[in-house]
Amino acid sequence: MTIRNASLGLCLPLVLLGAATTTTMAQERVVLVPHRAVYELMLDPAKPAKAIENAKGRIAFDFTGDACEGYALSFRQVTELSGSETGARVIDARTNSFEGGAGESFRFKTETQVSEAPREIVDGTATQGASGGMDVALKLPKADTHRFEGKAVFPSAQLKAAIQAARAGDRTMSIRMFDGSDDGRQMFETLSVIGRKIEAGDALDKVEEPLRTPDFARMARWPVKMSYFKESTGEQTPSYTISFDLYENGVTAAVRMDYGEFALKAALTRLDLLPMGACAK
Repeated sequence: MTIRNASLGLCLPLVLLGAATTTTMAQERVVLVPHRAVYELMLDPAKPAKAIENAKGRIAFDFTGDACEGYALSFRQVTELSGSETGARVIDARTNSFEGGAGESFRFKTETQVSEAPREIVDGTATQGASGGMDVALKLPKADTHRFEGKAVFPSAQLKAAIQAARAGDRTMSIRMFDGSDDGRQMFETLSVIGRKIEAGDALDKVEEPLRTPDFARMARWPVKMSYFKESTGEQTPSYTISFDLYENGVTAAVRMDYGEFALKAALTRLDLLPMGACAK
């Protein structure tokens, strides 16, 4: 499951194929594995940081469900940032969401608190319109409704699309995505750049410790970089970019999150695979 968190207040989803065997692989259904994961955060020294001298924190999430019952995500990211000019602050972001198995609906609730400031809550639902477009109904921060015209997807559908594109040998994928972040009124244009496939069994010495298991040793992965652009702003620079190794079952590793002014590395320290249902979709 990919990690995207726009709540840091800094900004915190094909080509023609030449071989029948590749076409068959790309069209095989994508099964996202239920799992719990913990990532430890640290400042990425590879990117010069503006006003941020130290950073640490943790991401923990619980992803369950399938294409029959829908997908539930419980996510929390706590980040401590400090700098001589800005001082110290702690950002605590929590998200709970449920996405319909066919990508037809999405329920979301995010709670964000920066140090001792009042907690900000966004609570709402989004549904795919029968005639196209997406309708969003907000409960918080205030009751409101709005509509996005055109086709878009929710996060689990975006992840499935990325895996299908990677299987097909595509190098890029562009897709509109809504995840309820910011104030629940923002649609994102996303661009995924997909690297060369890392075959099962290759470069196992470079993977993080929780992935050094027989199951993951038999699984292919791809390096992916996803950039998120706020729609209708005309900005050419992404508000947020995340890079990671994407496994065929939806698990992500070697995560790096670029917020523009600084970047964080997220090291996978714990991974628990959860029981899967018998869904055949």
